[in-house]
Amino acid sequence: MNYCNGSWVEVDLRRLRRNVESIQRGLGRTTMIAVVKSDAYGHGLAGMARGLRDAGVRNFAVAYPAEAETVRREVPDAERIVVLGVATPDDVPLLLRDRITPVVVSLDQARALSAAALAAGARLRAHLKLDTGMGRLGFVCPADVPAAAEALREPGLDIEGACMHFAIVEPARHPEAAAGQAAKFDAALEVLEAAAGRRLFRHMSSSRAALLMPECDQDAVRVGISLYGYGSARPDGRFATEPILQWKSRVMQVKSVPAGFPVGYYGAYVTDRPTDIAVVSCGYTDGYLRLLGNTGDVLVRGKRRRVAGRVSMNWLTVDLGPDSGVQAGDEVVLLGEQGGEAVWADELARHCETIAYEILTDISRQIERRYVG
Repeated sequence: MNYCNGSWVEVDLRRLRRNVESIQRGLGRTTMIAVVKSDAYGHGLAGMARGLRDAGVRNFAVAYPAEAETVRREVPDAERIVVLGVATPDDVPLLLRDRITPVVVSLDQARALSAAALAAGARLRAHLKLDTGMGRLGFVCPADVPAAAEALREPGLDIEGACMHFAIVEPARHPEAAAGQAAKFDAALEVLEAAAGRRLFRHMSSSRAALLMPECDQDAVRVGISLYGYGSARPDGRFATEPILQWKSRVMQVKSVPAGFPVGYYGAYVTDRPTDIAVVSCGYTDGYLRLLGNTGDVLVRGKRRRVAGRVSMNWLTVDLGPDSGVQAGDEVVLLGEQGGEAVWADELARHCETIAYEILTDISRQIERRYVG
């Protein structure tokens, strides 16, 4: 009778391996860098690092040095672990110890990292981050290219690569946007490689650019959301992937109620017929967004059931329909598949006027991740 232990997440490692295989076939000889920042997009960083390791992946990208430390622990033989955020001199001992590659976004940062590396008696491997139009981190192109060239000469740094990030990837509607960024990147690399006296390892594309603009592959692409099964479902695409995460819970109680019965805070849902109402162990503290009240569907006994009323902190209520046969303890799929039906993150994102990334990364990190297959 213990139906109140909360929800859990299941990650399908078989599908993950299929996704990796599909992406690598599509990329050919281009290196895939698996993006596992933000707790691997909500899938669990350590577990996903192990799963990707077992699928043959050896190049990773994260947002922060602490994430990189976890990846190195789980994948000791990783070839590259790139930190896409801004590492500081305080991070240098960790970066050197765990062979982690930071990006250099300014000359001031380059000098600070170089000094810290020299003080440790070492040189720090790094990549230059170029801002070709995203307007976030990096040396602005072309204005800051001379400063980036100066960073190449810092004695404590071994700058082996350069990268950028696309702001717009819409080749059908806005072909000039991505093409303009790519042209700025290529022009900057001519100057930087002349200054370095060698070719730099280049990466510019993320999942969408890899799908739609293979001409921008360079030496590697950073694959994020496609690894997890979103944005690349078309079977005729360069690669096709499937969602690998399911989020599940259980029914805590079922009650039969009459028509006109108010459900939840402020009676935001009122039954229009006699029906069964289920209380489910999950709420907005777990990351199930309040915007899904009265709009989102869950799956119970293979059927779609509408969330009834407002999502509460720890629980949500579901209209099962009359004579549902549902009982306390039955499994509820909040995100995933059951009985031939499916509810995925992009569907929930449409209800919430957001993107699948937010649905996935909002799932609380306190929720257990189970890795199957």
